[in-house]
Amino acid sequence: MAFLQEYGLFLAKTITLLVAVLIAAAGLVAIGGRGRHRPRERLEVTVLNERFEELETSLLHKLLDRKALRRLLKTRAKAQKNQDKSARRRIFVLDFHGDIKASQVESLRQEITAVLTVANDQDEVVVRLESPGGLVPNYGLAASELARLRGRVRQLTVIIDRVAASGGYLMACVADRILAAPFSIIGSIGVVAQLPNFHRLLKRHDVDYELITAGKYKRTLTVFGENTEEGREKFKQELEDTHHLFKDFIRRHRPGLDVEAVATGEYWLGERAHELKLVDAITTSDDYLLNASAEAELLHLRFHHKQPLSKRLSLSLESLRRALAGF
Repeated sequence: MAFLQEYGLFLAKTITLLVAVLIAAAGLVAIGGRGRHRPRERLEVTVLNERFEELETSLLHKLLDRKALRRLLKTRAKAQKNQDKSARRRIFVLDFHGDIKASQVESLRQEITAVLTVANDQDEVVVRLESPGGLVPNYGLAASELARLRGRVRQLTVIIDRVAASGGYLMACVADRILAAPFSIIGSIGVVAQLPNFHRLLKRHDVDYELITAGKYKRTLTVFGENTEEGREKFKQELEDTHHLFKDFIRRHRPGLDVEAVATGEYWLGERAHELKLVDAITTSDDYLLNASAEAELLHLRFHHKQPLSKRLSLSLESLRRALAGF
């Protein structure tokens, strides 16, 4: 009897999962069909000043009586009505959360292009940057995208709340001003590469590996072949050259920094990074934007890439799998 009960429960789970998958697939197909003529991409713009005001108003509801609150809101509305919004400077706020491939660079490109279509020499761009670094070409492109803003807006400010290391700092150093939280991680100005080698394992099992190249240094180190000292030395030279370019890039953008002293691959917390002139001041993005909201219009930009149907379906199935895992 116990076996039959367990089997029945298992069967119920399976049927439930299959039904849920079929419903989700049908729903996504229907959504995909309805959205064929809609734009696949969009730029979302949020006025952060309004968000700060909503937070303040929510708290004032608890702190003030009705009459005092009504009086305050009336006074504020009158002041806003008489305010010349065209006279306020604008701060465009962008976010970059970097992974090893700097995947968000595709959105960053579009956001920067959007800013440049309307920006003038009185505007500021704030980039809230968080990245531990990653692939050299990808982060090189991300830094180059930020460099498009230099000289075309009044100031490019990068704020680091948690980490800007290696490729993350390559991006940050482009800014006119770098701000960092006290315990954020800054630096790691170096280059690293690592790969396993299975040559001895293959040799032990009598497995041959053939690698044919045209060009002496087409391959220096390989995963399956037998690596040579000459190949290792050439690979190290390539890393050193990349490191040299990294340091030169920082020198161009932060001429007051002693690059040789900090380009050791080490990282420092925000306070120490400030002492070394890796960053210009210590603060958080929350404080910086809240203070700026009193005299500037804060516009947060986020570019959305519409996911293809196959991607949305896979994400939906994964969500269902996690939801049903507790059955």
